[in-house]
Amino acid sequence: MGVTFNFGDILSARSICGDTLYDLAAGCPNVWVLTADCGGNLVEFKRDFPDRFVDTGIAEQNVAGIAAGLAISGGIPFVMGMTPFLVMRALEQNRTDICYQNLPVRLIGYGSGLTSGGGATHNAVEDVALMRSLVNMTVVSAGDPNMVRDMLIASMDRDGPVYFRLTQGKSDRVIYEAGTAEFRFGKGIVAREGQDATLIVHGGMLPRAIDISDGLKAEGIGVRVIDMCSIKPIDEDLILSAAEETRNIIVWEDHLEYGGLASAIADVFADRCIMPENFKRMGVPQVYAGFGKDEELYRKYGYDAQSVINAIRSMAE
Repeated sequence: MGVTFNFGDILSARSICGDTLYDLAAGCPNVWVLTADCGGNLVEFKRDFPDRFVDTGIAEQNVAGIAAGLAISGGIPFVMGMTPFLVMRALEQNRTDICYQNLPVRLIGYGSGLTSGGGATHNAVEDVALMRSLVNMTVVSAGDPNMVRDMLIASMDRDGPVYFRLTQGKSDRVIYEAGTAEFRFGKGIVAREGQDATLIVHGGMLPRAIDISDGLKAEGIGVRVIDMCSIKPIDEDLILSAAEETRNIIVWEDHLEYGGLASAIADVFADRCIMPENFKRMGVPQVYAGFGKDEELYRKYGYDAQSVINAIRSMAE
């Protein structure tokens, strides 16, 4: 079955995450859920599985260490928290306690990119760069709330730690019809076909990219959209085929321009000694973005939808 689309529904990725963790715990006695004072979507889990629920309060370093201990003892711990603190405050524990021992800890971060609105301390624009640099760490990013469920379920059979990147996770646009877009580690998804340029995205940029592709189609510009939901490992074959077939590559992400998905893709080109005709990164420049709504900041720093459209038009001339 091919990928089909559903743009009518809005769902909460966080709620789907909580429901899925509940179902996993009901079917597997080794599943634990931990949080650092971010358990609003875990009420039912705490009620029905109190012996497998830990809330450390605002102590991400502690929650990472406890998760590592549970994993050593045979547990499969899922940790949920705000991305900047789960990733950066606990970076040493993620590296040494979890990754060094290659433990099956699943870290679920929400409020990624500039979606928190909390300013420089709460923005999470370095997380992909940091997490993909860690040995043994798998990195995935959900652009569809329903895919969160598929990712969590798939992780049950995966060795080692996994980092799940979510946006704010409160009101997320459904992209794929249920059951039509298969998530696999190491594979991306072609969400739109096109021959003039390829727009490679992850997370919250996916619905925006599809809108851009649909809009430019009316101008006779075919924009391929790749949902790179698996960032590490990454789908090298899909990247290289897009470069060969469309010649023009734009990587658009709510993250620093360097270190994230764009850098991972640039590494693929460099390692294979292949370059597209045009390659452009669109994301946060090397600044602390400050306060403001995400869309306002995208415009301020030149990676809003209109800026992407202008870049595609320029390449396709």
